[in-house]
Amino acid sequence: MKNIFLILFTILFLHVEISTAMDNDDPLLYKVTFENFEYQTKSIKTFSWDSDISIGYSLNKIIFYSEGEDTKYASSESENQLVYSHAISPYLDIQAGIAYDNTDESDYTWGVIALSGMLPYFVEIRAALLIGNNENIGLRLEADYEALITQKLILMPTISTSIYSKDVASMELIKGVHDITIGVRLKYELKREFAPYFGFEWSKNEDSYILIGLSFWF
Repeated sequence: MKNIFLILFTILFLHVEISTAMDNDDPLLYKVTFENFEYQTKSIKTFSWDSDISIGYSLNKIIFYSEGEDTKYASSESENQLVYSHAISPYLDIQAGIAYDNTDESDYTWGVIALSGMLPYFVEIRAALLIGNNENIGLRLEADYEALITQKLILMPTISTSIYSKDVASMELIKGVHDITIGVRLKYELKREFAPYFGFEWSKNEDSYILIGLSFWF
């Protein structure tokens, strides 16, 4: 299955390059975004990140997503996705590609189909359907909203969850609702591209904790 998704991804990428190479009015652009780059005061001190790198054109892009945790005296973990993203409306993209989860002890590969973009009332969402080995199906959902208190001070509530059809013992993934995380961050934009913040999160698996970090892009 992994090889099938790799072949599909390669075909889609070549299609994007050929179809856009002759369009001079649609330049090739890239963007690196760290939505969260933070320290979390969990029972074990944790450094966390949530980032993406995109390269492509207005309608078609290649995007690499990465989020995870580096925990002192415990196993680190990350969730990574490489997808082809195609705009199906001014505010929504459909995506397909591969996902790679890893810890210090193990790893797991998925095929992924996702929907990403903005819903009415400026709610940012991403919903990813994961297809793994042994007919294992996963669903990862995340949403956030930026409420402007002033032109520079922004309150951002977030919610995310992950659901699986089967246990993956090697990755400590639990059948059913594996995790739910609800949080809020208060950001101050020193520049549009750079904003320190602090906040609070509650997680089904970690209880509650304070966090402090940076959000930036270039």
